[in-house]
Amino acid sequence: MNSVWFICAMLSAIFAALVGIFGKVGLKSVDANTATAVRAVIMAAFLFLVVVFQGKLSKIPEVIADKKTFSFIIFSGLAGALSWLFYFLALKYGKVSQVAPIDKFSVVLATILAVAFLGEKISKMNGIGVGLIAIGAIIVALS
Repeated sequence: MNSVWFICAMLSAIFAALVGIFGKVGLKSVDANTATAVRAVIMAAFLFLVVVFQGKLSKIPEVIADKKTFSFIIFSGLAGALSWLFYFLALKYGKVSQVAPIDKFSVVLATILAVAFLGEKISKMNGIGVGLIAIGAIIVALS
């Protein structure tokens, strides 16, 4: 089994956890939306440097040239920006230990949408795991 996806997913989870911790500390005395905008600029600059470092700057026109691909990249960017806005607003007013687990309800929604619209199949064990995530988010929301 190729484990690259798992390693990348775990690193994603680790850094996503740090977003909540660093974000909560950074939001103490500033507007959440302004902080999110600053964060987005930092992320864009960092990711641009990654593309430059990898020598893939010339591939940007390929992404833009395919109208369908570019449209969905735009939709993804807008959805991500809205997610960040609401995540940082939630962090501003709530506890990381409550906000982060509820934010991870996105796992449940993404799985349902992937099955419904992308035709993905999930195993019984995956279904149980996603169900447990849903139950955990509900417990956190109610506590």
